[in-house]
Amino acid sequence: MPVIAEVTIVPLGTKSPSLSPYVAACHRILQEATDIRYQLTPMSTIIEGELPRILEIVQKMHQVPFDEGAQRVSTTIRIDDRRDKSNTMEGKVNSVILAIGTK
Repeated sequence: MPVIAEVTIVPLGTKSPSLSPYVAACHRILQEATDIRYQLTPMSTIIEGELPRILEIVQKMHQVPFDEGAQRVSTTIRIDDRRDKSNTMEGKVNSVILAIGTK
């Protein structure tokens, strides 16, 4: 069953406070993966897919800032692994929207 993971990769000790080039380089890894879904947000990236594959992709993404010259990288991963029913990014959002509508 697919899981949903939130990933934040922060290169430290860069020459500029702008991280957009690092984020773009990490997203190239996601664009090459055809077996996952992802969504860029202002503060992180959400990835949906099989857990072993997500962990493999996150490991590749973690390496990207080093390849781009960063000397230190901090990566945070949160995983939502629901086993009683299928879980999707849209399903999670729709469930909140429905709950708002019932109040």
